[in-house]
Amino acid sequence: MNSAINPLLLVTFFPLVGVLLILLLGSTGKNTARWIALLTSLVTFALSLWLLMQFDSTKGGIQMEINLPWLTLGGNTVGFHLGVDGISILMVLLTALLTPIAILSTWKAVEERVSGFMSFFLLLETGMMGVFLSLDMVLFYIFWEFTLVPMYFLIGLWGSQRRVYAAVKFVLYTMAGSLLMLAGILWVGLTYGGFDLTKLTDSAIPFTAQLWLFGAFGLAFAIKVPMWPLHSWLPDAHTEAPTAGSVILAGVLLKMGAYGFLRFNLPLFPQATLTLAPWMAGLAVIGILYGAIVAFRQKDVKRLVAYSSISHLGFVVLGTFALTAQGVQGAILQMVNHGLSTGALFLIVGMLYERRHTRLMADFGGLWRVTPLLGSLTLVTVLSSVGLPGLNGFVGEFTILMGAFHSTILASPWFAVVATLGVILAAVYLLHMFQQVFLGPVRHPENEKLADLSPREVILLAPLLLLAFWIGLYPNPFFRLMSPAVEQLLALIQTVVQTAH
Repeated sequence: MNSAINPLLLVTFFPLVGVLLILLLGSTGKNTARWIALLTSLVTFALSLWLLMQFDSTKGGIQMEINLPWLTLGGNTVGFHLGVDGISILMVLLTALLTPIAILSTWKAVEERVSGFMSFFLLLETGMMGVFLSLDMVLFYIFWEFTLVPMYFLIGLWGSQRRVYAAVKFVLYTMAGSLLMLAGILWVGLTYGGFDLTKLTDSAIPFTAQLWLFGAFGLAFAIKVPMWPLHSWLPDAHTEAPTAGSVILAGVLLKMGAYGFLRFNLPLFPQATLTLAPWMAGLAVIGILYGAIVAFRQKDVKRLVAYSSISHLGFVVLGTFALTAQGVQGAILQMVNHGLSTGALFLIVGMLYERRHTRLMADFGGLWRVTPLLGSLTLVTVLSSVGLPGLNGFVGEFTILMGAFHSTILASPWFAVVATLGVILAAVYLLHMFQQVFLGPVRHPENEKLADLSPREVILLAPLLLLAFWIGLYPNPFFRLMSPAVEQLLALIQTVVQTAH
């Protein structure tokens, strides 16, 4: 494919056009910056749909590759190597969908330094796209680290009271993991003569080295997911971040960790993956239960949704390390589902906050009577996050639990059985939250006069909820997209199993 018109280049770097325009027209006013950012992100979304149209879902390998020599490191070439497969295309589409929604959500919420906010947001989009499309380990690392910078400023400059503390904590945690990953990348690249992911999958790394490398890469990804017990940065980051920041953080940034496991740990260190899979699944199940129990104890709606992410992403890790086609496909679909449902929940929390400038459940009550449209859409979002049949969460979680139940590598149905408690607990804390905020009498006179959803707010939630119904009722197109890539990934693992026997 001619690299000049490669859709991957356009999808990755088009947001930078918006950044340049905002910087050039910086002094022309807030609305100009908002419109430039929104239109740029909508064009990027259109480009991601064009990418989807050119994607052949019957093939499992990498498509639309660009591989140009870029720089030399220790005598090895670092390539500017981008490509897309059935796993990464869903992440690209999710990123491209959530970015314009997040930008539109800030229309009234961000009033200071709007040009800066919008520029950082578009830079973040480029970074996230680069992570999902990079096939060179050094290039991946550069994009991975790059996402930290705009996110740090989005939390640190436009967040709530403790924003600086939350931003620093977010960066320190993520950097700690990333430095180990960098050491792992350099060791693999310099030992095996290159950083190209597609070539490295064939290199037989000795078992002991695989274990060490699994740990180095896995720690970076586990912090990002975040898996229990490496999760403590997340509630703070979410609570202090502006609404748009929380939507992107939950919707896309956390998925980078889960994606890292699928892209690096499973294909590069298959023996270590087989050995450590039960341990990873065990930590995932603890995370599912811990996140759910702590979520129930929260009084701040935003912190509740943040802890629910720890629980929901536990399912993603469980599905990944079940190492069955069902489990891994369920995990990838659940990454998308979580982006839609939790993204919508954070938008709703932002809408409540804009109206009342509080996030405490005790300050609400009886809102359904005052804002019936907001109440109805919140109920659908809550039910999608709970995993009600007919909505997206059910398909993802059911597929993961089936995959984990039948997994020969986990060799115990108990992982799935205990994880099922997480589904029940999710219903408890989310419905409790809904009851506190929307049901019963109106407890505070300030809530009597609250405005219902504006057309802009309906536009924000509508695409997310329509997709929730689509995946819940007809998930086949999504499974079709990823199925060949997942089969190819698991074939690698299968080869190792057969060799071991």
